[in-house]
Order: sequence, then structure tokens, then C-alpha cells
Amino acid sequence: MGDPSGFLKHTTRELPSRRPVPLRLMDWKEVYEEFSDDTLRTQASRCMDCGIPFCHNGCPLGNLIPEWNDLVYKDRWRESIDRLHATNNFPEFTGRLCPAPCEASCVLGINQDPVTIKQVEVEIIDHAFAEGWVQPVYPTRLTGKKVAVVGSGPAGLAAAQQLTRAGHTVTVFEREDRIGGLLRYGIPEFKMEKRHIDRRLAQMEAEGTVFKPGVNVGVDITAQQLRADFDAIVLAGGATAARDLPIPGRELDGIHQAMEFLPWANRVQLGDDVLGPDGEPPLTAKGKKVVIIGGGDTGADCLGTSHRQGAASVHQFEIMPRPPEERADHTPWPTYPLMFRVSSAHEEGGERVFSVNTERFVGVDGKVTGLEAHEVKMVNGRFEKVDGSDFTLDADLVLLAMGFVGPEKPGLLDDLGVEYSDRGNVARSNEWATTVDGIFAAGDLGRGQSLIVWAIAEGRACAAAVDKYLEGDTALPSPIVPTAAPQR
Repeated sequence: MGDPSGFLKHTTRELPSRRPVPLRLMDWKEVYEEFSDDTLRTQASRCMDCGIPFCHNGCPLGNLIPEWNDLVYKDRWRESIDRLHATNNFPEFTGRLCPAPCEASCVLGINQDPVTIKQVEVEIIDHAFAEGWVQPVYPTRLTGKKVAVVGSGPAGLAAAQQLTRAGHTVTVFEREDRIGGLLRYGIPEFKMEKRHIDRRLAQMEAEGTVFKPGVNVGVDITAQQLRADFDAIVLAGGATAARDLPIPGRELDGIHQAMEFLPWANRVQLGDDVLGPDGEPPLTAKGKKVVIIGGGDTGADCLGTSHRQGAASVHQFEIMPRPPEERADHTPWPTYPLMFRVSSAHEEGGERVFSVNTERFVGVDGKVTGLEAHEVKMVNGRFEKVDGSDFTLDADLVLLAMGFVGPEKPGLLDDLGVEYSDRGNVARSNEWATTVDGIFAAGDLGRGQSLIVWAIAEGRACAAAVDKYLEGDTALPSPIVPTAAPQR
């Protein structure tokens, strides 16, 4: 390493400051201040010459983390982006959105704060774009084979870019009106501005990838047409079937899934003509008493969006108990730690309520006005009601952010005749192939709800399998084999 004793000299982990809350609530821009190159180089120098870099194991992409940390410390930015792009098609996405399991596995993290791996990653790619180093990568030859990628989230985009660079003619179909999947309409602007997607799509289009938004495959194009027109198909539509809460009162107006709520705010920021006479989108938190059911990242996205829209109050419910301040004993290094985390949205206000279960929604004239809930405790692995803990809470907007249970099966998937796993995901072999010849599956559609870094890794590996299927061999990297992750 450039500074073998860096971790001894610089024991403090530093990250960019977040903009003041009152200031950032006035806009939808990303919440972080600029981070100086000198400070970043100091943080990169904390990377240890540890011999066995467990961060590699923590990252599904197998990112060459010690190498690009060392290059940043030595101010060799041009080389650092080459090492970063060697394993990750979209570090501008992971550097902003990934929860960084690599940092949880950092050897320095055994007894100090881990290296700021994620921040180094995003600074490398932002430097590269600013310097004009991110250019189209063209195939050396065209194979004449055509591949359809259904779904334009991170798995679909990664598969498409890899296959285009291998020389295949790739068409990406997306049922929404813009490319990007959940990156486009599920991630709020304050977490990732959509210009980051657009500049990467421009590179991919220049390389030859064809994008067809606004095409609902299975409706606008039949499954039979798709099979007839393409030599191979990659299914990457994600796990878009949201988990519901089937309790009394669920039919009341004012109760919505998170993905019914979040896209409207993004559409406003994208300049779509969706504002009504009151200057608000069709679904907004403005002036409302909001309750978010679900304590994960999607719940936090709803929280930050509600703040910016001017909610009267916001409560975020989580059925699990409040995590400990430090790494829990049952998630030791190098596993991803269970611990209490405060996102930028939590910093901005609202009340987080742990160990609570909602029993019933109540309303007047068909509209939700509140909910009835109670506290719970864990007994022998099961939630039990805490006697005497019943309470009611006013609410005129309830957002369900409890995750996703798998892909939507009616339509394309059923029409193609693919089989499903015991967990309801699309079944696939060790070669990423479904039970139908020439059809492959990558990302949450086959894995179940998971992380962006897993989606990109699966897209890359699936592309290698498709290339091998079409050409008999492949030079594309395949970092992982299929697995079914537990759905949360």
C-alpha cells in the first residue's frame, strides 16, 4: 500500500457532511456537501495491507477495493477508474445506494471504524465523468445474435451493457415511460439525482444498446413474439409484487403502497406535467398526518419525501425491536451488522416507533382517519402482543413499505411458461437459465428482494451465461452463481 501505517496515523473515519436540514428540505438535491480530494486521500490511506482483503468477500461484485484505494491515495485517478470499472458497471449507483457490505467486512473494522470504501468509490466515478474518462466501449466484432432484456433496473442494465460489449445486438424493454426501473422512480432524487442514470444511458446507447421504454412485454409484445424475434431473453423485471397488510380497513382510501407514492415526486422533479390545480401531484403528503409502516430503506425514502412535500406529521412503524447502537453479538465481523442506523431522512424529523404492530385501519366516509396498534415483544421467535399497550394514532395517509414478495407472475412470466422456485421466484439453473430454453433470469426476479450490488453482480454473471449459450464460450466475467436470498 502507499502508506502501510495510514490506519495507525489516521484513526478517524470521515465522511462528507450533510447539508443543514432546513436547507435541504427546501429542494430535492442530494443531501451531501462536497468532499475534498485531500481528505479522501487520507481516508483511502487507512486501507490496510491486510493480506486477505475480506472486503472482497463482502462485495458480491468482487470489487478490487484495496487496489483502487491505493491508486486514489497516490493520486492516480485515471488508473483507479479502470480498476473500478473492471468489476462494476455502475459505481455511480452503488456508491450512492449500496449499504456497503464491503465496509462491514473491512479488516480495520474489527477494532476501529472501517475504511470509507463507498465514499472512495463514488468519488472515483464522479471524477471520471468530470474528466471525460467514461467513454463508450465498443465490441471488437458483432455476432449477429439478438438478445432481449426485459426490465431496465440495475440487473437488466448490467446484463445489457455486458452483452452489447460482447458483440450482441441488445434491446432493453421497459414498461415505464423512462429507462431505469426502481432507480428511476423508486429512489428519491435526494438519494440519487437522475442525471446519474441519464449520463450512463448515453454511454450505453453510444455503445449500441437499444432502449424501448413504454413497452409492456406480455401485453404490447406477446411472449411468442419475443421468443420469435430474439435468440435469447434475459428476464430482469425485479421483485415488484409488494407485500400487503390484509387487516380490517385496508380498503379505505388513503392507504397506498410505497411504490404508488414515491414515483410521483420523481416525476415532478423530472418535469412531467402531473401537478393538479393545487400545484400538487395526485398523491402527496402535503399537510397530512402520515404513517409509514415499514422501517427499512423504502420507508426512509417515504419519510424523506413526506418531509419535502410538507407533511403535518410523520410516524414510521417497525415491528422489529430497536437495534443496538453497536454491532449486535449475533452479527459479528465480517457479517453485515445489525445496529441502529440514522439515515438523512431520519435526521430530518418524524418519529420512529419500534416493536409495534398495526391491527386495524379506521376511517370515516370511506377514507382512512387513523389506525389501531399495539406493542409487541419477541417470544421464542414469534411476536406476541404486550398486554395493555393498545393505542390509536390519527392518520390520513398510510404508506406500506414492507418490501416485496417476488415477481409479478400473471402475463409475461406465465405466458413464457417458466417455472418458479419454492419461494415464488423464477427458478434458474447454475447457468442462470430458466426451465425454458434460451430464457435466462437475473436480479430480484430470480433472487428475491435484495441489494443493488447483488442485482449488478447477477446481471454481469447472467450476461456471461447468455454469451456462452449463444457462442459456445465466453470471455465475460461471472462473479457469482445463482442463489436465492432470504426475502425481507
